[in-house]
Amino acid sequence: MEYIYAALTLNESGESITEDAVTEVLEAAGVDVEDSRVKALVAALEDVDIEEAIDTAAAAPAPAAGAGAASEAEVEDEADTDEEEPDETEEEEADEADDEDDEASGEGLGNLFG
Repeated sequence: MEYIYAALTLNESGESITEDAVTEVLEAAGVDVEDSRVKALVAALEDVDIEEAIDTAAAAPAPAAGAGAASEAEVEDEADTDEEEPDETEEEEADEADDEDDEASGEGLGNLFG
């Protein structure tokens, strides 16, 4: 991502997006620069109008929540049918396990802060 940000920074400042310029921006940001990635980025952006690409991306509609997404009611119905009443022994075992976890962890977060 930092390679793209470097190109966008150069574009925003009106500088040419060259291998040397991208490398300088990345090095100034403390990034360990890979020359092959810089070359690939500069080559990929060679014929791209970045301002037009940004405007096109900004005007594009947001993707839908998902074509196959289940409705909230369907999810609730499935949850209701999947739930079974737990046995009392299962509940007691779970409570005992929680108590043991609390003891093993030093009685919760209180011990962290004295």
